[in-house]
Amino acid sequence: MVDTPYELIGGRLTIQAAVESFYRRVLADESVSHFFDTVDMDHLRARQSMFLTMLLGGQIVYTGRDIRTAHARPQEQGLDDSHFDTILKHFRKALEEVGVQANNVDKVMMRLEETRDAVLGR
Repeated sequence: MVDTPYELIGGRLTIQAAVESFYRRVLADESVSHFFDTVDMDHLRARQSMFLTMLLGGQIVYTGRDIRTAHARPQEQGLDDSHFDTILKHFRKALEEVGVQANNVDKVMMRLEETRDAVLGR
């Protein structure tokens, strides 16, 4: 049996810890924090954990909005590749902070990179 990226990084608890660290970083970064000004962050953290679990091969059915719809407002606010790069940087640091091994961080980052066009509405 092949381990999924979800299992390799430590599963649910690691995802939740990484999401917490990630949003702490994002909200402290003035270059991207404005995209979250009117967002219910508790709801977003829960949905993000669910989405990441699904994206990384965990056994969960994501019930949130599709990725393009979820990012329509940020797209209208000017979300672009430079913002996406910043977001990825923060997620990489969050994974490292919670102790995910470098080779597994790279696997997660590859999966997140695959969402770029949908997040940016392309």
